[in-house]
Amino acid sequence: MKLLYTLNDSDAAAYSAASSEGERIMYCLPYDIEGSEFVKGFMVFTDKYIYKILKGKLIEKFDLIELSEYTTEIMYGSVGFYAKKDGVTILLCRFISGRNLPRYSVVASGCEALSECARKSEAAGAPLESSEPERYCPKCGRPFLLHTKICPHCQDKKEIYLKLWSMTRGIRLMMLFPLITAALGYIIRFIIPVIQKDAINNYITVYSEENPIADKALVSFILVVIALVVLDIVHRLLNVLQSRISAISGNKFTRLLRTIMFEKIQTLSMNSIQTKSTGDLMGRINNDVTTVQNFMTNLLPTYFGQIFSFLLALLFLIIINPMMCLFVFIPLPFTVVALFSFRNCMQRRNVRSWLLGQRTNRYLQDVLNGVRVVKSYGGEEMTVNEFENLNDRQAKQDESNAKLFDTVFPLIGFLLKSGSYLILMYGNIMLFGGYMSYGELSQFNSYSNIVYEPLMQITTIPRNISTFITSLSKIFEILEEEPEVANIDLPIDIKIEGDVEIKNVTFGYDSYNPVLRNINLSVKQGEMIGIVGHSGCGKTTLINLIMRLYDVTSGSIEIDDVNIRDISQQALRSQIGVVLQETHLFSGSVRDNIRYSKPMASNDEVIAAARMANAHDFIVSLPEGYNTMVGEKGYSLSGGERQRIAIARALIHNPRILILDEATAALDTETEKLIQDAINKLVGGRTTFAIAHRLSTLRNADKILVLDHGNMAEFGTHKELLDARGIYYKLVMAQQRAAMK
Repeated sequence: MKLLYTLNDSDAAAYSAASSEGERIMYCLPYDIEGSEFVKGFMVFTDKYIYKILKGKLIEKFDLIELSEYTTEIMYGSVGFYAKKDGVTILLCRFISGRNLPRYSVVASGCEALSECARKSEAAGAPLESSEPERYCPKCGRPFLLHTKICPHCQDKKEIYLKLWSMTRGIRLMMLFPLITAALGYIIRFIIPVIQKDAINNYITVYSEENPIADKALVSFILVVIALVVLDIVHRLLNVLQSRISAISGNKFTRLLRTIMFEKIQTLSMNSIQTKSTGDLMGRINNDVTTVQNFMTNLLPTYFGQIFSFLLALLFLIIINPMMCLFVFIPLPFTVVALFSFRNCMQRRNVRSWLLGQRTNRYLQDVLNGVRVVKSYGGEEMTVNEFENLNDRQAKQDESNAKLFDTVFPLIGFLLKSGSYLILMYGNIMLFGGYMSYGELSQFNSYSNIVYEPLMQITTIPRNISTFITSLSKIFEILEEEPEVANIDLPIDIKIEGDVEIKNVTFGYDSYNPVLRNINLSVKQGEMIGIVGHSGCGKTTLINLIMRLYDVTSGSIEIDDVNIRDISQQALRSQIGVVLQETHLFSGSVRDNIRYSKPMASNDEVIAAARMANAHDFIVSLPEGYNTMVGEKGYSLSGGERQRIAIARALIHNPRILILDEATAALDTETEKLIQDAINKLVGGRTTFAIAHRLSTLRNADKILVLDHGNMAEFGTHKELLDARGIYYKLVMAQQRAAMK
């Protein structure tokens, strides 16, 4: 990330005039809002002052000694960069959010250090450097797609084709074979007009009632007809062979591409996956892959064969009659100009149609997942109306595209085919004048039709290629996305004992907006740590960092004195058990869900885990016992039943570290007792981190961590924190008063 911009000549002169000797520029960033106007100004940060420069003039000058507590604040439509002077917050500059927000957030930390050095009369050290990658295209300034370095505006289409070609390794020969058969089929098409010419000139036009055909000539004519039939059969057999091999190679390619995409999605970080809807990802795996496969295995061989036939037919036309050959190309320049003029409009319309389709899919997926909420609030009619609106917008866009394309392309096709009328007129003039035979004219017309066939496809090729590129780009957006959480080159596979060290951990989903700040925690093997705090204080974020669903912004988390960044993700998470408040069960049987964390577990192990989780009794009462299908997300079971199955799933996993996130929240007292008993069995001998809604469930915790606005506010035993009468004490008292009402 760039923290030092180059001043233009006038602004550099203004800075030179205002600054003193010996000052060192540490940072220089642009700002673009002054008052109510958009401007192009600069904030220059030296080791002594901050200069605000606009249009070659010094606007303001701030002394670092007098400033402290630098912050960025997102406002409506802009961001403010602030500092405190004499205890009063002042605005240093404003800018549009985007690429400059992370920069100013880094500079805010740097300015704190500069102000401290200035107050102590110490020399400033090296300026802070940000390792955060650039998120904007250096060519056009537009933002890259999230977690990638892809700029949709500047993306090179040739690069996309090369990437696609690299993915066909292993099935290339099979995918090339349809191209070869297409070329052979077109070669046969070229032989047929030659035979037809011979038949017309030597038999059809020569013989009549006054000049009947001889027996020997009749045999020759029959052989000519047989040759035409044989060639037609061979041509059709080649088409059948091409179609069969295309089907095989297409299915292999589709399977390969879908598998690669699914594997890639599994490697993406939680932050990346949560920014995309399930419907969006499913659309890319299914619809976009199908579009690419259809182009590669069906359209591409057709286009290749037509290009091959075009070049070959053109050669024959030049040999037969160069003058008539020119008539084929007279309308071609006008056609190409028309197509190129229409290309950008066509691409925009295809992208718009794709986006509307994805929006409809997302809404459909949201409603189907939340159908219980829809019915609970009687929102069926509203939901149908909204879906109808989205569906109508998509249909209108598709209809508009179809009307435009189906109007423009036939007109372009007519323009392109107009050369055939010139050929018809000139050819008949040549025929009547005795300069060309009937057979030659028939042969020329056949070849000209072969030439026009691929030329007529010019009207559909851009549309198909545009759709193909749109889908392929959406696929590569996923494949080229860089996981935020990735293994090092040689990760370590360790057997976890359970010691956990959290050292000076700061984390923000956006680096410039920390959710947790300077968290320090030491947990010994087998200890249970309760985590409490107000909603939004960072409790779930902390356990997500321990599971390494996200990487810390600064600091480190160590397990058994090994940084979790050095441990392979599979080894780390395979030894961590998780029980969440919102339990997710997969569509399948109860048995399959329990042994999801240990697929090879025996039936005895499944039953033993269910008994420990107090789940066996209700499971055997189900219609098919452990073979009962739970339905999508397990909605055929109650919340307490789903929770106990989740605990059994964690027990059979036998984790060394256990994560409990509000595992007993929103349950009745009897069910909570059953689950709490199961949790007590689960916790034994394991390092446990428990987020609890009911603070009474943490009485047996070895230590309790209290978070407040992302900071570590308190840490101690239940009794110690009550005696301290701090935040934890207030939370406990508030719950007791609520329980008494």
